[in-house]
Amino acid sequence: MAKFIFVTGGVTSSLGKGIIAASLAKLLQSRGLKVTIQKFDPYLNVDPGTLNPYEHGECYVTDDGAETDLDLGHYERFLNTATSQANNVTTGRIYQTVINKEREGEYLGKTVQVVPHITDEIKRRMLLLGETGKYDIIITELGGTVGDIESLPFVEAVRQLQWEMPEEDCLVLHLTLIPYLKAAKELKTKPTQHSVRMLSQEGVRPDVIVCRTEHPLSEEIKRKIALFCNVKPNAVIEAIDAGTIYEVPLKMLQEGLDVIVLKKLQINGYSAPELSKWRGFLDKLNYPKSRIKIGLIGKYIELQDAYKSILEAFIHAGAVNQCKVQIINIHSEYITEENVDSKLSELDGLLVAPGFGARGVEGKILAVKYARENKMPFFGICLGMQMAVIEFARNVLGLTNAHSTEMDPGTPHPVIALMEEQKKIKKKGGTMRLGAYPCTILDGSIANKIYESTEISERHRHRWEFNNNYLNDFEKAGMIPSGKNPQSGLVEIMELSNHPFFIGVQYHPELKSTVENPHPIFVNFVQAAKWYADSKAGALSKEMEKQAIS
Repeated sequence: MAKFIFVTGGVTSSLGKGIIAASLAKLLQSRGLKVTIQKFDPYLNVDPGTLNPYEHGECYVTDDGAETDLDLGHYERFLNTATSQANNVTTGRIYQTVINKEREGEYLGKTVQVVPHITDEIKRRMLLLGETGKYDIIITELGGTVGDIESLPFVEAVRQLQWEMPEEDCLVLHLTLIPYLKAAKELKTKPTQHSVRMLSQEGVRPDVIVCRTEHPLSEEIKRKIALFCNVKPNAVIEAIDAGTIYEVPLKMLQEGLDVIVLKKLQINGYSAPELSKWRGFLDKLNYPKSRIKIGLIGKYIELQDAYKSILEAFIHAGAVNQCKVQIINIHSEYITEENVDSKLSELDGLLVAPGFGARGVEGKILAVKYARENKMPFFGICLGMQMAVIEFARNVLGLTNAHSTEMDPGTPHPVIALMEEQKKIKKKGGTMRLGAYPCTILDGSIANKIYESTEISERHRHRWEFNNNYLNDFEKAGMIPSGKNPQSGLVEIMELSNHPFFIGVQYHPELKSTVENPHPIFVNFVQAAKWYADSKAGALSKEMEKQAIS
C-alpha cells in the first residue's frame, strides 16, 4: 500500500511548498523508493489553461494533454519522471465532478454538501494515484495557505484522511515562515505558532514543520517551535534561502528531512541516497567556465513565472556546457526598427518565446529578422516559430502582408492559419492541440543532428499551424520543414539551411527538460551561442590588434 505525505503552508504564499515537496520526493527517490507528487489548487478554474500568464505564470502541459499548474514542472524536473492529468486537481474540477454526479442522480436526491460530498471527492482524488500500485509514496501539495476560505475543504479532507488512515501511512508537513526583524536583530517564531495553531484548529496535526528563513535557526529556536507547535525537536527543519532551487534537496538532506519522514512512515530497509548525478550537475552549475547572454523576447517578461520552464531549461543546458547563461529580458512590444540594433547587438543568442494575441508580435518579427540577417543563433518556440515563418515570408519571399490569421484574419498571405479541426471549436478551455504528438525528422537536418534521431515525441499547446499551401515556396527559398507530424503532415520544425543555428519548433521542448536529461535543443542552442560569443570576441581582439599596430 502507498503511504501519503501532505504538504501545507502558512503565514504567507510563495514560500516554496512545491520546491520543498519536490526536494523531499527527490531524496526519497534517491533512496530507491517510487515517488510521485500531486498538486491540489483551491481556485475555481477547472484548470489553468484559460488563466492569464500575468495571473498564474505559465500553464504546464503533460504528455496526456493536461493543462496544469507550473509546480508540476518542478516535480518533473526534480524527479525526471512524467506527471499526468491525475497529478493536478483544482476546486473547479472537484465541484464540476460533484455537480455532474448530482445532475445524473447519483446522490439519490440527497442534499449535496461540502461535507461529505465535496470532501469525499477530494479524498478520492487524493488517493487515486496510490491505487495504481506504481508508487510507494504519494506527496500531495495543497495550494494556498492555511486560513484561506477556498482551501478549507482540502484541509478538512486531510483531517479526515489523517483520522481514517493508520498513523504510519499518513504524514503532514507544514511549511511556514520565520521572519527576521532587522530592528530587533532577531528571528520571530510567533507567526509560525499562529499558523500551526490555525491548522490544529481545523483538526490537522502537523508531524514535521519546515521553516523558511533568511538566517540560520539556533537549537534554542528549534526547541521553542517544537514546544509550542507540539512536534519533536528533530521534526523542526530549517529551510534557509538557497542560491538555486536545485540546492534545496541537499540542504534538506543535511537537515535529515528524509530520515524523519521514513521513520514516521515506518519504512525500513531503504538504501543510502544516490545523488552523484545531482551533485555533478550542481558543480557544473556553480562553477561555469564561460558566460553568454541570451535575449528572451517575450510579452510577459514582467512575471518570470510566465516563462518558468524556459528559464529552467537554460539552467540545465548551461550546466551541461559549463556555461553561465544570463537571460536578458526584452519586451517585444518595445522593439522598433530604430532601436532593434541597440537592444540586440550585445546578445549571443535570441529566443523568441511562446504566447498568444497580437500585442508585441511586430517586435518579435523584427527580432527574428535581426537574428537571421546577422547570423545570430536563433531559437523560436511555438509562436516564436510562427514569427520566424512570417518574417521569412515578408522579407525573403516578398509576401509583404504575410501574417497569421490569429492576428490578422484578413491577411492575403496566411502563412500561419488556424488548424482545420479548430475552426468549429468555440469553447476555450482544454480545446487546443494539447499533449505529446510524434514528429518525424528529416535525415541530415540540423534537428536530426540535435536529436540524433528521426523519430521524436514532444508536447504541444496551440491552435494555429504553418499553412502547408506555402510549403514549396519556403523550401525553394531555404527555410526547410525538417520535422512533420507523420499522421497529419503538420509542420513541427522549421530551420534555415544557410544559417549557423536557426531553428523554430511548433511544440514546447522546455516542458521536457530535466536536471538529469537537459533538452537537446537547448543544449545545442547554448553551445551555438558560445561559439557566436567566441567569434565576436575573436573579431574584437583582431580589430584591437590592428588598431594597436596602426
